[in-house]
Formats: sequence, structure tokens, C-alpha cells
Amino acid sequence: MPTSAYLAGAAGAAHPSQVRTDSSSEPLVALALENVSMAFGALRAVDGVSLSVRAGQKYAVLGSNGAGKTTLFNAITGDILPTGGCIRWFGQDMTRLAPQARIRMGLRRTYQSSLLFKELSIRDNLFLAVRGVSAGRFSVLRTRSTHPSHLAVDDILERVRLDGIQNELVGNLAHGQQRQLEIGMALVGQPRLILFDEPAAGLSPVERRELVLMLKNVPADVGYVLIEHDLDIALKVVERVTVMHNGRVLTTAAPQEIEHNAEVQAIYMGGRHS
Repeated sequence: MPTSAYLAGAAGAAHPSQVRTDSSSEPLVALALENVSMAFGALRAVDGVSLSVRAGQKYAVLGSNGAGKTTLFNAITGDILPTGGCIRWFGQDMTRLAPQARIRMGLRRTYQSSLLFKELSIRDNLFLAVRGVSAGRFSVLRTRSTHPSHLAVDDILERVRLDGIQNELVGNLAHGQQRQLEIGMALVGQPRLILFDEPAAGLSPVERRELVLMLKNVPADVGYVLIEHDLDIALKVVERVTVMHNGRVLTTAAPQEIEHNAEVQAIYMGGRHS
């Protein structure tokens, strides 16, 4: 999903707080995967994966390289279409929808490699993203500093802790700061669920601590699914974990159970994780 995907817009999409459940007491499910598979010839990169993420839930998908995690993300966002199974979004089948349609419904994603306008400032990147999801996004009129778009940018800058350097060119930023900006762009336009693809990759210890703070400060009604190799980060910031192995679900449990699961330790942690 290129940078333009951030700008495709989610105008008109209902926010989680506006979505009503039925008369049952069951929690509202934002994303449901039912037996999703992705085959490339004889290779089944994703093999019958089923999982569900509640509205507002913080979720992680873990596994070693080649487990099928990023391929699964690609199927959820529509970058590739699964060869089997069903993907539901707040109960609606979106298995075959185009990526831009999913964005308009409130789905967001970051990538392992930063997709930003390097020649523009932090503020300009965020302003373009905000305008891309606003009703007046095709207007050529200059906006005043009191315009809601600028106020939205101010809010996101503060949320991702970049307000002090908002006029810095993105190309001059450290890797961790670019990650912060990507998270800010993903928060534009009241997303319903964000997919974070290895946000801690390449970060220093200080930057990783900053990332944990930002993930913990994601609004309560905005859910996310996190792919992450750094378990010290992943297990601190999520409520539920699915572990994948060879394209399949090995187990799904709370972070504390995953941390002490002997099979998970043997395959992914090389012993007890501390």
C-alpha cells in the first residue's frame, strides 16, 4: 500500500463509537478471518488461518521469519487476494474488496519500510494525510491556521511526540522519528483498526521505549494488530496474541500465557523469555 493509500480517505466511515452491537452481550468483532489461505503454487504461505480481533482490541501476531505474518497482512489489506477463506470487517465480507475501499472503511497499515514524502516536512506529511480523508480534499483553496485540518495535525503531532520538530524535513529524520510519523499518519481520519508491520525494526533502545509509549497511547476505541519480533515490546502492548508457524496458527492466548508456553518458547524464544 503506497503512501497515496494513506490519502485515499476514510471519509464517511463509521467510527467504532458509532457502531452498535445487537441485543446480545457479545463483544463487537472488528476483524474476523475464517480459514484464510494464500497459496503460491505448491507453497501455502498462509494455511487455514482463523482469528478474530474485537473493536478496540490490541492484538499481536508473532512468529519467526517465514511464518506467514506479512502475507497475512497483505491479504487483510487487499494487497493480495487470498486463495481461500473469508475476511470479515465488522461483519461485512471484504475478502475481494480493493485496498482503497478497505481504507475508506477505516483500515490502516504501516509497512516495514517507511513510505513517506521525504522532501516535505513532518507537518506537511501529516497535513496531506489529514486532507486526504476530509470531505474537502480536492479543494485548492489555502486553509487558515484555525482550519480543522490544521487542528487535527496539531493533535497528531502531540500524540506521536513530534510537535517540537514539526517543520523538519522528513528526509533528515532519524529512523525512529520516521516510524513515529508513520504511526501518526496511520492515526489520521479516525481509523477503526491499524495493522503495524514490525514497527520496532531498526530502532535503538531509546526509540523502542518511545514506541512502547506511543502504542500504549493509541486511543482506546482504535484497535490494532501488531507484527513484531521484539517480544519485549509485543507482550507489553497487547491483550491477545496469535503465534503462527509454517503458515498456520500454532496457538492463541493472553500475553502471559504465550510467555510461558513451552512449545512457543522452544520454537521462537529459544528457552524461557525474560
